[in-house]
Amino acid sequence: MAEKAEATVVFGVLNETSEHESRVALTPDIVTRLRKSGVTCLIESGAGVASHYVDEDYTKAGAQVVSADDVIARADALGFVDRPSNELLARVKQGTWIIGMLGSFTDADYVAAIEKAGLVGVAMEKLPRQLSSAQSMDEMTSQNSVMGYKAAIVAANAYGSFLPMMTTAAGTIRPAKVLILGAGIAGLQAIGTAKRLGAVVTAYDVRPASKGEVESLGAKFLDLGLDFSKGQGEGGYARALSAEEQAQQQAAVDQKAAGFDIVITTAKVPGRKPPVLLTKAGVAGLHRGAVIVDCAASDLGGNVEGSSVGTQVTDNGVTIIGAPYLASGVSTTASNLLSRNVADVLAHFVRDGKLAIDLNEELDNAMVVAGRGEEAKKEEE
Repeated sequence: MAEKAEATVVFGVLNETSEHESRVALTPDIVTRLRKSGVTCLIESGAGVASHYVDEDYTKAGAQVVSADDVIARADALGFVDRPSNELLARVKQGTWIIGMLGSFTDADYVAAIEKAGLVGVAMEKLPRQLSSAQSMDEMTSQNSVMGYKAAIVAANAYGSFLPMMTTAAGTIRPAKVLILGAGIAGLQAIGTAKRLGAVVTAYDVRPASKGEVESLGAKFLDLGLDFSKGQGEGGYARALSAEEQAQQQAAVDQKAAGFDIVITTAKVPGRKPPVLLTKAGVAGLHRGAVIVDCAASDLGGNVEGSSVGTQVTDNGVTIIGAPYLASGVSTTASNLLSRNVADVLAHFVRDGKLAIDLNEELDNAMVVAGRGEEAKKEEE
């Protein structure tokens, strides 16, 4: 079989390792995959170490391991785990493509900064998830899946007893009761993991379709006695509840949560403040030694009233873990999945040996948030 012509698109990845971040946006197997799509890969030295990939792994796969300055200077497109800072955007040459979760739902100023810098912004959060052709590009699904798995592990580690029932010579230990609020991708993974660890699992979500999904994993569906029959939102996300619905849900969850040992919350509505699912009254109703893992904790708040990023113990002895960085705690697997997502987005835009946008194509029109071209700007105006 004849070799492909020399690659004409250069893809670069920088080292994003930080206190909270261990993932990398390119793994060696994806280097090989991209070469088949006519893409040459550059990666900053040391970028994969926290995910257990050394420079030699990338070199063997056909990537060029270079300095950060070389990546920035030579790349036609840059892929990110987290969006680049404004300072980094200022260093990137005009015309470069920026691919990642850009926060475009809530941060118009950041998108404007990409546009002002003369860059092309591809926002992976705007991927049309309902398209079958887009499934392998869906970073939110892949990383939320890892997050849900890790949330159950973190909760088990913080809980002061066994999760499964144990019968010993000294007596029988009852299984832990786990409540998972939000049965999307992360919630379903948390259910499956907690079940495998032997816990008795109950879950709740406002989407009507979630009941069957929860029960198919062997968990119980929490009956709050409420009917949010229009809980399904666009693109497979839960819709935002009205203020009255939120109040009803919060009161019911607060009352029911008191019977559980572990509560894991995973409910996020893209582009908005996370809904509060467990209030301070609900936290106060939990027994001493109970554990809460809030996957939605962020600067915007979380699913648990008063939660913040990090670990805190309440006056009544309840441990609250605000954990938005859980996927980074499974860095090898998370990087494998994320790098596939980013690479498939990049490969989608490689046309006739170069990067190109077709705004008549649904995926292009949805994801390209900056650098759409003068004609597109005129049409939008």
